[in-house]
Amino acid sequence: MKFVFPLKQHIGAASESIVVPKEHVHRGQLIAKRPETSLGANIFSSVDGTVDSVSETEIIINEENTDFSKYESLKETDPIKLVEESGLVGLGGAGFPTYVKLGKKFESGGVIAVNAAECEPILSHNIYRIEKEPQKLIDGLKIVLEITNAGKGIICLKGIHTEAIKILKNAIKDPNISIFELENIYPVGEERAIVRDALGVLLDPELLPLAADAIVINAETVFRLREAVVEKKPLIDKDITVAGKLKENASIHILQDIPLGKSVGEVIDTAGGLGTEYGEIIMGGPFTGKRTTLDVPIVKTTGGIIAAENFMPGPQKIGLLVCACGADKERLEEQAASMGSEVVGVEYCKQAKQVKNSLKCENPGKCPGQVEKVMALKKAGAQAVLISNCTDCTNTVMSCAPQLKLPVYHCTDGALRSVNYKMIRKFKN
Repeated sequence: MKFVFPLKQHIGAASESIVVPKEHVHRGQLIAKRPETSLGANIFSSVDGTVDSVSETEIIINEENTDFSKYESLKETDPIKLVEESGLVGLGGAGFPTYVKLGKKFESGGVIAVNAAECEPILSHNIYRIEKEPQKLIDGLKIVLEITNAGKGIICLKGIHTEAIKILKNAIKDPNISIFELENIYPVGEERAIVRDALGVLLDPELLPLAADAIVINAETVFRLREAVVEKKPLIDKDITVAGKLKENASIHILQDIPLGKSVGEVIDTAGGLGTEYGEIIMGGPFTGKRTTLDVPIVKTTGGIIAAENFMPGPQKIGLLVCACGADKERLEEQAASMGSEVVGVEYCKQAKQVKNSLKCENPGKCPGQVEKVMALKKAGAQAVLISNCTDCTNTVMSCAPQLKLPVYHCTDGALRSVNYKMIRKFKN
């Protein structure tokens, strides 16, 4: 079995290979280093085997009789140095190197907010591990508090996860660690939404949580950080939710410690195999995931694999309403093409603000209304709208689009239908 390790799995510069073809490597062995003068992250082999090939973009290893209970240990001793050596990055999707995020100590106070929101629907591997191993999350958070000199830790998760909340409350013994319950809407896991809701500070789109004396860190990142510091384990495994049109239809599987570099198809096989009919394979969640193929490898930031439902035929002409919190313009265009629809207009949520090379919402999850945008798409000749809006924005679209005789499609429809989840439309507060 071939394992593929892309040299760019994170924000920053690509890693630099330090292995050559035909070289034998071990699970946990460093195979690519971050450039010394650049932002980046190390990459380790998740398997025993022989290097098949090395290119400018990836390393391919032929796996050979790996004992997945073992790995080569990290060499550093200082916690932050271990985090850097381990190759740990944000595992919630962005992939920002963790050693940089935690690299500057708070002078006084400071809050570490653990993002356990499980923000995207269907994805559920973070909550699963919290329920199984709450103490490891708490221990990891304590390490982060020590590294950053933060005075308080808050574990943020949706209030609907009553069992996880109960388990955490019973496990927390430190008065400096607490729980904050989030609403069950999207995108409560966006880091500025967490700072707003848990700390009462609404940051401008261009600002990071540090502007509010806070750091937001993904729950699995905290688990893996504890592994690096306590067990000296490099980042070589990943928890993944696999769901959708599998052989066991409308199913959701939680897979723990899947070795990085394994292909999407092989991971799906681990969950029982792919069904005979599906619309697309999504890597990530229903809102922000991207279309992928079965031969693509699992990387550090992979959180979900979803075999979505077949695409519903769309109208001849469709308008796109792009939200900073969901699928981007290119993703909506891709979906529209799969629906057989011609895009006749593109509008953006009025709160979507351009920050550097991406859109940021001015107030994530709080919608000011979308009537003007929907009317503009109607005027452009749209016979329906395809949207990527958050829960609240979708609610406002549904307050006007049907009155204009515009059916509404959502970027998440295929994923949610594949597991028999209710589609995102109008809701009541």
